Amino acid sequence: MTTPAFTLRFSPTPRGARLARRLASQQTDAWGWPYGSPVHDTVELVVAELAANAVTHGRVPGRDAELRLSRNADGTRLRVEVSDVRGERLPVPASDGGPLAEGGRGLALVAALAEEWGVAERPGGPGKTVWAVVSCAGPQPVGPTGGALDGLASVPGRAGQGVRQPGWDSPARDAVR
Repeated sequence: MTTPAFTLRFSPTPRGARLARRLASQQTDAWGWPYGSPVHDTVELVVAELAANAVTHGRVPGRDAELRLSRNADGTRLRVEVSDVRGERLPVPASDGGPLAEGGRGLALVAALAEEWGVAERPGGPGKTVWAVVSCAGPQPVGPTGGALDGLASVPGRAGQGVRQPGWDSPARDAVR
C-alpha cells in the first residue's frame, strides 16, 4: 500500500516559501487535519521554517527548491521534506543569540515541534533534504472526500538532528516518488 504524498517545486524566493507554506496548509486540511487544529498548525509552522531556510541559505539562482509531504499508512505521522541544491551548507541550530537576536530560532522551533528531524543527501540530485516528522494523535485521517476529524493533537517527542533517513515506510515511500 502506498502512502499519500504531495510534492511541490517552488522558486527559492520569499514568495516561493510563502506559496509552499500555503499549499502545505491546504494539503494538510485536505488530508483531514482542519485549519486551526494542532497538527495542521504544527505542519504549517515546520514547513514555513524549513522553506524559509531553503530560500535563505540554499538558494542558487535558476534552481528550484522542493517541498514533499507524506504520511504513513495509519496516519499517525506526517513527514515534511524540503530540498535545495546547496548540499555543502548543512543546517546548524544557532547558538543562543539572546532575546534581541534577529534570527536563528527556526531550527529550535522545528526541534521543539517535531518528533524528529534531520538532514540527508538529496535523492536523485545535488543538494540536501531537511526533513521533520510530526506526530499525530487520534484516529486515522480521512481523505479529501471524508469529513474533518475532531480530537487530533500534536504530540511532540524526541527531537534531534541526524544525518540519516529514518525507517519511514521505505518501500511505500520509494514507490510514491
